Formats: sequence, C-alpha cells, structure tokens
Amino acid sequence: MLRISLSAEPSAGSWGEKALLSYQEDGAVIHYSGDYPLRRIQQAARRLQSQGVTQASLEGDGWSYERQWAFYCGFAATMKPVELKWASIDEDELELLNARRHCSDWVRQVVNATPEDMYPEKLAADAVEFLAAIAGDKISHELLIGDQLLEYGWIGTHSVGRASSRPPVMLTLDFNPTGDPDVPVAACLVGKGITFDSGGYSLKSSAGMVTMKCDMGGAATVTAALGYAIEQGLRQRVRLILCCAENMVAGNAYKLGDVLTYKNGLTVEVVNTDAEGRLVLADGLIAASETKAPLIIDAATLTGAAMMAVGTDYNALFGLDKELLQHAQQLSELVSEPAWPLPLEKWHQANCPSYYADTANSRAQKGGGMGGASNAAAFLSRFVDTDSSRWIHFDLAACFRDSADSRWAAGATGLGVANIAALLL
Repeated sequence: MLRISLSAEPSAGSWGEKALLSYQEDGAVIHYSGDYPLRRIQQAARRLQSQGVTQASLEGDGWSYERQWAFYCGFAATMKPVELKWASIDEDELELLNARRHCSDWVRQVVNATPEDMYPEKLAADAVEFLAAIAGDKISHELLIGDQLLEYGWIGTHSVGRASSRPPVMLTLDFNPTGDPDVPVAACLVGKGITFDSGGYSLKSSAGMVTMKCDMGGAATVTAALGYAIEQGLRQRVRLILCCAENMVAGNAYKLGDVLTYKNGLTVEVVNTDAEGRLVLADGLIAASETKAPLIIDAATLTGAAMMAVGTDYNALFGLDKELLQHAQQLSELVSEPAWPLPLEKWHQANCPSYYADTANSRAQKGGGMGGASNAAAFLSRFVDTDSSRWIHFDLAACFRDSADSRWAAGATGLGVANIAALLL
C-alpha cells in the first residue's frame, strides 16, 4: 500500500510551490493548504488513482473524517476496485466512514452497470437485496410488474415502460424498525428509476443517449440514502418507492399527443416523450401522499436545465416549503455534498399549459424552454398532498460524470446520498 500523509505546508521547491503532491521514500504527501482544502485533497487522490495507484493507507496527523472522505471520493475508480485503509480516528467516525463507503460503492455499482445488465426488475431486486443485507427482517416489500401497474392506477410508469421487452416495475419497500404495523410512516422516499432512456419518440442523439444508463440515479440515491440512515441508527418508519422503466421506441410506445389520466384524476398531455422522468415520479408521489407521511423526498436525474443552472458540483433543490429547503441546504454543507435551491412557486404550475388536459408534461420547445427545471419541479408538485406533507425535490445534477475530471472518475459520484440520509435522521 502507498502511504499517504497530509501537510499544511507548501511542497519543497523541487516539486513546485503549488504542487498538490510530493513524494518521499515511504510514500506520498498531500499539500492541502490554500483555498478549498477538501477539494485539493480530492484532486490529489484522483491524481494518484489516475496514475495507477489502487492501494493506499492514510497515515499521520490531520486526517479528520471530512478529509478522509474527500480522499475516498477522488480515489474511487469507475471499473476497478480500490483498497483504502482509513487513518486512526474515533471508532464512531470509523464506522460512519465504512457505512458511507458501503452505500456509495453500491450506488456506483448499480449506476455504472450497463443498461443490458441493469433493467427495471433487476434494479428493484438489487435495491431489496441491498437493504435486506442492512436491515434484515425490518423491511418488507411489494413489486408491481408490467400490466399489474394498470390494476393499481399507476399510468405514468406503465406508459413510459410499456414499449420495452423488459416490463416496468414499481417497488414499494417498507422499513419498520418498530415491528408495529400500525405505526405511521414518518417519511417517504421516491426515486426515478429509468434504467435506460432513449428519449422515446422524442429521440435523443447518440451523444445524448450514450450515458443514459445513469437515468436511474435517483432510485439508486434514495435507496442508498435509506441504507446509510439505517446504518446510522434510523428508528422511524420509512417507505421507499422506486418507479422503474426503460423508455424505448416501439409500435406500442406512448406517443406525443397522448393524454394520461393519473390516479388522482389529473390529466397530462404528453408533448415530449423525453420528459418521462416526471411522468413516472408522479405515480410515486401520489403513492407517497397516500401514506400521509409528514416528509416526502424525491430524487431524480430530471433535467439538463438544472445542470445548466448549478453545474455538476451541486445538486439542485426545489420545494414550496422554504424552511425545509433551507434545512436541506444546511445539511448539504454539513455532509460536504453541495446543493442549491432554485426557484419554485405555485404559479410555476401554469408554465406547461395544454389545450387538451389539465397540464402538459413539458413545453414543446428545446429543453422545455426557459426555466425548465423549475417547471419540471412544479409539475411534480401537482402530485403531492402539500397540506399533509412537507416535500422536497432533488434534481441530481451532481450524481454522475459523463467523463473523468480533476476530482472524479467517470460515472456515479454518490453525491446526494448523505444529504438525503441526514434529512431522514
């Protein structure tokens, strides 16, 4: 293992005064002084990993919990496993690091999998297996597959997924540590699980489609967040709802101009089959609202507009409850997973009008037109009973990298997992 130590001092002149790394006989030294030390530590770890280092031991002073986690984020690889020995710290923090790594590694595993290997039923099964390994008999679950969705009124998930040879699925998983079947649900998590997104008849280009295995990042994130919260001692009942489908093209695919009638009676005209994530999430939000849970959190790789607004270092936050938004942002800073609120008001619901239905699922303009991320969030808000539940929407702009950069390997990042877990706790 390569020994890695920290130094708050600049590197020796022979390495360059602003060098991130210097090397000694017994290992490497990260020079983290300057602005944004956690980013510098992550950049140094990424540089080591890109140079072929796959085994590292963090040693010496200065390795706080936050610094060790920053190193791990840069050291984790897309394809090959890495071995990392944490520095000696408080036992509780060591357990927290191991739990966070376990959950983030699971996100990487399922999001980076090929769309041939990760399809709706497989995603649902993997989520159940992952959480069962953590919570054991404290969880129970139900799967609705294919046409069973219509029997329960889940028109959005069925419509988006019906053109695929691999049927759409809704997973409802109940974590109930109390053992009392009558105890109320304290929170609901809803995740977008589009395991591959061709765009449907609003077909994506090859460049836009090549990374669309990541479109189930929301489902992976909320699943891992629940697992991470459980590992930290979550004691409240939480329900997880994953809306899983492949958005494909076929003779029986849903079409532009179709009108979907949802279980809550709302009618939606389809003006863009590539705005499918909000159609499946609507089912999950209705199901979550039926529980009367006081907190509903949904997460999705929903819009390119959010990425245009906040970039790929932040997740975008939306909600009508300003106090909850502020709390979520404060927690994002606490767990070093940057998130930023974008505008959302009730009047945004009128920004996707339809002559033929209560609303359209977008606007017939490139990218959904101006304010596309806010309009998408407003569409979701129509399906939440905000009189009974506080609701927050994570548009996961930071959960995936199309290519490697100075801090992250290509693929899933896991950003959002700890933020959502903190909200549950």
